[in-house]
Amino acid sequence: MFGRNRLLALGASRIPGLKRIPMFKLLALAEIALLARAHVTRLTPAERGRLFELVRTSRGRTGNLTEAERHELAELVSKMEPRMFAGTAVDHLSPVPLPKRFTHGPKREREAKRAA
Repeated sequence: MFGRNRLLALGASRIPGLKRIPMFKLLALAEIALLARAHVTRLTPAERGRLFELVRTSRGRTGNLTEAERHELAELVSKMEPRMFAGTAVDHLSPVPLPKRFTHGPKREREAKRAA
């Protein structure tokens, strides 16, 4: 059975340039990837497929989408809670804890969500 360090070294030797990235950066990237996965999986598989289809159709420009498609894209993205994702990602990388307003929005928005 391989040890973790030996397994990481084996993986690093197979990916070009990976040896040059310090281990803490790799761990930070892995944490952010897991966080991103958690937010993307808030969508159903059909919604994820539709999201990727809209992004592919837009080719990075919202002008390539109809008004209805832009609205649908905005709804799908908001369902993934991008503010919470960005705040949590920064909180993971920050040496000091961030205030909740950065990860969950202003207090009035948090209270409005709870009331709804």
